[in-house]
Amino acid sequence: MIPATVLVVDDSATKRYLLVSWLTRAGFTVIEAETGGAALSRLLKPGIEVDLVVLDVKLPDMSGFDVCETIKTDHRYGVLPVIHVSAHAVDVNDRTQGLNRGADAYLVEPIEPDELIATAQAVLRYYRARQRAELLAERMVRLAETTLAINSAPTLPALLAAAAEGAGDIFGGPVVVVAETSEGESLAAAGKPATIRRWAVPGHRVAVGSLVRSDDPADWDVADWPEGETVAVAAARLRIDRPPVYVAVPGRSQTPGFPVLRQLSQAVAAAVEAQRSFDEEHRIAVTLQRSLLQSRLPEVAGLDLAVLYEPASAQTEVGGDFYELTVLNDRLLVAIGDVAGHSLHAATVMAEIRHAVRAYAVEGHSPGTVLELVNRFMRTVLPADSATLCLLTLEPATGRIRMASAGHLPPLVHVDGEVRFLEPRGVLLGIGAPPRAELEYTLPPGGTLVLYTDGLIERRDADLDVGLAALAAEAAQVEPDLDVFCRRLLTRLTGARAQADDIAVVAVRRSPPGGRLTAS
Repeated sequence: MIPATVLVVDDSATKRYLLVSWLTRAGFTVIEAETGGAALSRLLKPGIEVDLVVLDVKLPDMSGFDVCETIKTDHRYGVLPVIHVSAHAVDVNDRTQGLNRGADAYLVEPIEPDELIATAQAVLRYYRARQRAELLAERMVRLAETTLAINSAPTLPALLAAAAEGAGDIFGGPVVVVAETSEGESLAAAGKPATIRRWAVPGHRVAVGSLVRSDDPADWDVADWPEGETVAVAAARLRIDRPPVYVAVPGRSQTPGFPVLRQLSQAVAAAVEAQRSFDEEHRIAVTLQRSLLQSRLPEVAGLDLAVLYEPASAQTEVGGDFYELTVLNDRLLVAIGDVAGHSLHAATVMAEIRHAVRAYAVEGHSPGTVLELVNRFMRTVLPADSATLCLLTLEPATGRIRMASAGHLPPLVHVDGEVRFLEPRGVLLGIGAPPRAELEYTLPPGGTLVLYTDGLIERRDADLDVGLAALAAEAAQVEPDLDVFCRRLLTRLTGARAQADDIAVVAVRRSPPGGRLTAS
């Protein structure tokens, strides 16, 4: 027996009594209406939800055909089955008209009780199956949208928020999504818009795979559940060394088999695993970069030195930016470069190039020759990689600079309140090209030289010239403390946005006569 509420519409009290009696004895909940207008009003009245309408064709105020057509074409009534009954409109044309105007069945009196009950149950079975199929189809569409959102999330909290909001759209009612960070902190996302808080799932053992269980709402007090409701919890665990991911929804929202809830938990688990793996690789790469970069600057009489290195934001892959400041006899060697790509591989290539630059420079080669030797090294040992590099030597006593560049951004010089860019020419490393020309320049006392990587000035939505102009404007003033100067450049030029690339800045200043510095 399919539990359902039936609305019987008939202006004959005797006939209505019989229909109501038969349906009630069969286990249906029955309500009544005498006219078509009363029936339509009752269907829109909140309270008891009607599952089936048994409708006489001949009504005093309007045709049963018109009532049926209104129910079937007005979205306010939803998807509602209608069975026509008639003792008068009994010929083929009447039955054809009734079915063509939306009726799901047409019974001609005299009607046997068993025939009415069997017809009602058959129509309800069809509609319940149709409703389940439509609900599943709608949920699968929203599942696909939610899966896209969680896989596009840049961080784990954003991923959990997208999962919670998507699950709320799929199932309705309160939803909780729980996962652990790579540091072992358990986070729960709930509500729409989702809020993130620290919260751990009460102890349950979950094997590798996925399951759906029914929990007590008290165990999931991170959300407000409807009174008397159970909580359906899907748990998914991809690896034995990883904690499970949980998605909790109202128990009444589930259909037999829990296909959508289970699939959602598996999609969240896969996305969380990818995020954890990415975070771990990023952390390893940043650690590697920091261990390979220069940790202490040389002390050079007559020069002030400062460097700033800022890794890319956590949601992006690490890059291959590097710098080098080394004293060679009476000269200071300064290098800054950027390996193409963003990955752990780029960081390792960066280390090889940096060590090659130092080795060739120690041999006494000029900047231009060092670039040619490094280029030959890359084409032999690292044929699939490329990099930009600006290299110079500076004599502290005279300020004389010899510089060569392989496709790197132009260094900036600040002298007496004026800013200009030097323009050493040369193509990037890793490809066959003519020798890189050297440029000579003398940095006067008090002058500041600034080298940087593209993360400081490049924007995806603006030309490079815009970034260079912004750098020149910010560098029009140089603080006495070069560390403060470099930090200000970073803050002003990048703002609060997430960095898509590493940033390296090197500042070198010749001490002014007398050694006294003021902001310029």
